[in-house]
Amino acid sequence: MISRYLTELYQNNVKSSGEDVMSAMLPLIKLLTLTLFGLVIAHPKIQIIPKATFKLLSKLVFALFLPCLIFSELGESMTLDNLVYWWFIPVNVLISTAVGCILGYLVVIICRPPPQLNRFTIIMTAFGNTGNLPLAVVGSVCHTSDNPFGPHCNSRGVAYVSFAQWVCVILVYTLVYHMMEPPLEYYEIVEEEGGEIEEELPVTNISRPLLVEAEWPGIEDKETEHSKTPFIARIFKSISSVSQSTLPDVEVDGESGEKSPRSLRCLAEPRVVRRMRIVVEQTPIKHILQPPTIASLLAIIIGLIPLLKGFFFGYDAPLGFVTNSLEILAAAMVPSVMLILGGMLAEGPNESTLGLRTTIGISVARLLLLPIFGIGIVTLADKLNFLVAGDRMYRFVLLMQYTTPSAILLGAIASLRGYAVKEASALIFWQHLFALFSLSLYIVIYFKLLTHMV
Repeated sequence: MISRYLTELYQNNVKSSGEDVMSAMLPLIKLLTLTLFGLVIAHPKIQIIPKATFKLLSKLVFALFLPCLIFSELGESMTLDNLVYWWFIPVNVLISTAVGCILGYLVVIICRPPPQLNRFTIIMTAFGNTGNLPLAVVGSVCHTSDNPFGPHCNSRGVAYVSFAQWVCVILVYTLVYHMMEPPLEYYEIVEEEGGEIEEELPVTNISRPLLVEAEWPGIEDKETEHSKTPFIARIFKSISSVSQSTLPDVEVDGESGEKSPRSLRCLAEPRVVRRMRIVVEQTPIKHILQPPTIASLLAIIIGLIPLLKGFFFGYDAPLGFVTNSLEILAAAMVPSVMLILGGMLAEGPNESTLGLRTTIGISVARLLLLPIFGIGIVTLADKLNFLVAGDRMYRFVLLMQYTTPSAILLGAIASLRGYAVKEASALIFWQHLFALFSLSLYIVIYFKLLTHMV
């Protein structure tokens, strides 16, 4: 009798475990199938669809499909109460980036990449794909009828991912932009009779890969005079080399009230303040107002004002037909993103000077170690009651922020700054290839954890 009971219990547990694994694997299998379609139709030997078409598709995703998805889902879910409840989502983005930076620094110490790629190694470990890929995973998970997240799965998941977008964009145009500045070691100053000629050593005019436009089309149009130069580093070096002793000492004429150079030296802008001012001036923060960011801001504003929200959302909304049209367009976002990813993988990896050891180190830190820290951080936040009570999707999105590979957008920033373009292309290729396995592993783990956390 006891043996029969234990046998049935074992069989039920095995069956339950198998069903849990299958329910976690099925959404990813769907995404892999879409990616495979993109890889086949974009493969150079077949090339049913040329690269130019994929670039146009990426522009449609960026300027139309993604903003429609963000506005239609975030706007409907946004309320003043939710704005308060969701405070940990942007904070979690900052925490995951900080932990990633620490892991990236450890990769630099252990793997010893070429010195000029130290900052590149740190930022590629720290900054993950917190937009398109999590949206695709959420859409695929919620497309399954037996998903563990309950009703309104897709709308809540998209709203949570979209709510983090504004923080990610600010990080891109501040921390990432300056971390990807070409180091001074890349440049030589050649003395000639007429003055100085600045020559960039490692730049090569390679054909622009698809990853440059896969997530942020048109970013190359944001190039400024100093985008591809170590401008900030040179300014810091030049300011630090200036001594205040170079300012002459002249007294003040008491009768005339004229200020002397001695007093002018006292009024001179402090070097620290001047450095900060120059960094702010050279930070292209004005470029954050892109279509997805604008859609997020509009959704938040309209969602917080009940009168406006009633015009767009709800059964009897006067402008409900507009929202319904946006939802139809938004449905094309997930398949388009995965097709573009397949097209990017079809190009294959570029040659890289990063080295095999560093490539493996970044991939292991980003795809295997960082999610473990994420589990600990999200579990601790749950114990401290920082998270929305009883919401599994909320926790799943937080965990996904630690799990995705390096952002494809980093390839575009590398191209914009003229720094480690080949290395970014190769590393993003290998990370997304490895992520097929790491995402499968951790989604299964997350599904198991969420049943115990909530």
